[in-house]
Amino acid sequence: MQTYVGRFAPSPTGQLHLGSLVAALGSYLDARHHGGRWLLRMEDLDTPRVVPGCADRILTTLEAFGLHWDGEVSWQSRHLDRFRDALADLRARGFTFECSCSRRMRLENEERGYPGTCRDKPPTAASTATRFRIDDELVTFEDRFQGRCVFTARAMGDVVVRRRDGIYAYQFAVVVDDAHDGITHVVRGADLLSSTAWQMCMQRALNVMKPTYAHLPLVTEPDGAKLSKSRRSVPLNPAHPAPLLLSALSLLGQSPPPGLEFESVDSILKWGRDHWNPRVFFGTGAIAAPPPD
Repeated sequence: MQTYVGRFAPSPTGQLHLGSLVAALGSYLDARHHGGRWLLRMEDLDTPRVVPGCADRILTTLEAFGLHWDGEVSWQSRHLDRFRDALADLRARGFTFECSCSRRMRLENEERGYPGTCRDKPPTAASTATRFRIDDELVTFEDRFQGRCVFTARAMGDVVVRRRDGIYAYQFAVVVDDAHDGITHVVRGADLLSSTAWQMCMQRALNVMKPTYAHLPLVTEPDGAKLSKSRRSVPLNPAHPAPLLLSALSLLGQSPPPGLEFESVDSILKWGRDHWNPRVFFGTGAIAAPPPD
């Protein structure tokens, strides 16, 4: 049997909130329920957005909530060589092209996907981004939590793998890192579901292992707005982890029993691990956070 290797990969651009906790807890419980490893990767490539001290606060918060990872923390910013080598491989085999499209043009086509303006002609400016060529195909996969998913990859457009400022883009870096770390199971929020199509195309081009995907329902406000974008997206309080852990379990439909609120964090997580049941939210793309008190 394949050994389960999962991961949680926060970006140190803001502190963890309830939606972050649901994602972290879901990936943690799924890994532990299957007797797997749970790795932690700090996705700190987007240096202009990294908040000083935020990464340390994220680590402290996870530890306070009993979400202990296996091995050392992986820092994307310390592994630029692996991204450079992978991009060189894609370039050498014609999978990428340079793009000089302006920010305005990119925003105008954001909803429809990149129209391929620079695909077959030289860029018109010295400063360029690098894009990965997406073929005209359907990307189909079975998501463990969302069911069968089908995306028309070409309609999504050629994805940026290296930004104009030289920073490697998330969609590319996550593929390289997951392959390097031997990730077998990706459990993350449903807001990243469509990104899986891009990532699968790059996995095939790089000839690396494709993980099994499972997308947790996204925590939203009652009106459907993403919780992380709302005023209620307040940082987690590491001093009182038990009530928030129980809230996260309830949002994931796990129905913790009465009395568990008086138990330790370790006891709550043990109950969650032993009773982990993703079937209760199968096919659910979003879950509404409870109304404010």
